[in-house]
Amino acid sequence: MTQRYPLAEQLQASTHRVENQPPTLENYNSYTADQALQEGVKREGAADADNRLEAFGQWAGSAAAIALGFEANYHAPQLVTHDRQGHRVDLVAFHPAYHELMRTAVEQGLHASPWRSPQPGAHVARAANYFLHTQVEAAHGCPITMTFAALPALRHQPSLLESWGNKITAPHYDPRNVPYFEKQGVTLGMAMTEKQGGSDVRQNTTRAYPIDQGGPGEAYELVGHKWFVSAPMCDAFLVLAQAPGGLSCFLLPRWRPDGSKNPLHIQQLKRKMGNVANASTETELRGAFAWMVGDEGRGVRTIIEMVAMTRYDCMIGSAAGMRQATAQAIHHATHRHAFGARLSEQPLMQNVLADLAIESEAATTLMLRMARAMDHQDNEHERLLSRIATPVGKYWICKRTPHHAYEAMEVIGGSGVMETHMMPRLFRESPINAIWEGSGNVQCLDILRAIEKQPEVLDAYFTELALSQGANRHLDTFVSSLKRELQTTQALQYRARQLADGMALALQAALLIQHAPGYVADAFCAGRLANQNGLNSGTLPTGLDCAAIIKRAQPLA
Repeated sequence: MTQRYPLAEQLQASTHRVENQPPTLENYNSYTADQALQEGVKREGAADADNRLEAFGQWAGSAAAIALGFEANYHAPQLVTHDRQGHRVDLVAFHPAYHELMRTAVEQGLHASPWRSPQPGAHVARAANYFLHTQVEAAHGCPITMTFAALPALRHQPSLLESWGNKITAPHYDPRNVPYFEKQGVTLGMAMTEKQGGSDVRQNTTRAYPIDQGGPGEAYELVGHKWFVSAPMCDAFLVLAQAPGGLSCFLLPRWRPDGSKNPLHIQQLKRKMGNVANASTETELRGAFAWMVGDEGRGVRTIIEMVAMTRYDCMIGSAAGMRQATAQAIHHATHRHAFGARLSEQPLMQNVLADLAIESEAATTLMLRMARAMDHQDNEHERLLSRIATPVGKYWICKRTPHHAYEAMEVIGGSGVMETHMMPRLFRESPINAIWEGSGNVQCLDILRAIEKQPEVLDAYFTELALSQGANRHLDTFVSSLKRELQTTQALQYRARQLADGMALALQAALLIQHAPGYVADAFCAGRLANQNGLNSGTLPTGLDCAAIIKRAQPLA
């Protein structure tokens, strides 16, 4: 006789109702939900792109797009060094979600639109698009950024630019493992660092041997190693190697011009804490074919323009991470009740959420201001400002992102550390940009180098700050102190981070005073410039309109 369990049968379907669980933030328009971004796009000169950005924001906030980010990171790239017959193939296999993200990015022109279609506001529009796309998934941005940044470097070698330029800028993604000359569109990577040198690329030991007469645009064979080669399935790489005349820049294709495999041998994939969807590798160059780019012995000068553009993109990517973390935190707190009230309406939580929001808006505003400077490099002020404010912004925004991501995760609580939520990925991704393309110390030393070599960059910086002079007493006091600090030449390198901190905060404050609502600018100045504890989230002073700040940043989903 079968024993019956009436209570269990009664409760089989459900033991409770699911309540007070915030819905997933999806199926919203990530562009129209971001007031700071919309205003910045129009203000900085890309109003014509508004309709296109709105359409793309609808895709970027969709459940389908968000799922691609999860899938691309869950199914990490896999290395295949040899085929089943034993031939060397050096392939990295990616999940289809990664390729879909790459295809979307390329078709949107994130890899080259300002170069392919130069027009007023082109960099601003591209930055806003990249900002939206990176919120979906950040790791695949590496080959997109390197392709974008490679073109200015190739201008040093017109013959190579002529043969590669159209393929680099084409809005066509082709992941096939075939020679570059069989493709309509290509992606480019970069391979600079080596084990013994890291950021000190002048210590590189990879050697370049001329095949014939040598010189700019001519063919060489490269022998050596590269410690970091990200996105190894790119069609070509800008590489630094020691030629007979000194450290030089080269364009190294994955396939030789005769269609044979170039001996760029992948030793292993890097196992990274973040940036999982992107493959990073260690490689050996065993007589790899490459063309010299620019003058022999001037490799750093040739490739530095590429590095400047990748650092600019790091700023965009980290600002995007901040925006997504802010949106996730505010969305959660708006839909969650605790201790008898909605979380977003409780005073201490409002302090934290408003703090996250002003940090995010300050990063977005500075990022878009730099995009405008990129659009106007023929203007002396804009050129000088971008030279000093790019390392300032890269240093500060990227360095602030890990703390910001952690605070957003804490707002969400236990659910925020579960892999079913976006926050763990945002948190793991948050330190990457601060380390890649030159760590914090490298950026600070670059700021000092820029001031030493071109003192007029500091004049351009303070000219920009002067646009807000007299509008906020905290900023005026802060700028006066900063000027004194910069005039003191003693122990400059030792104090470089302190100076970079101050320059970033002053510039962000000045931009917010000019462009953001008063309640945002006042909160930033009071919380960052006047409050000694202001760099710890949730310590904003009293008397601020936190509810208005939160409402402005709310993703409205």
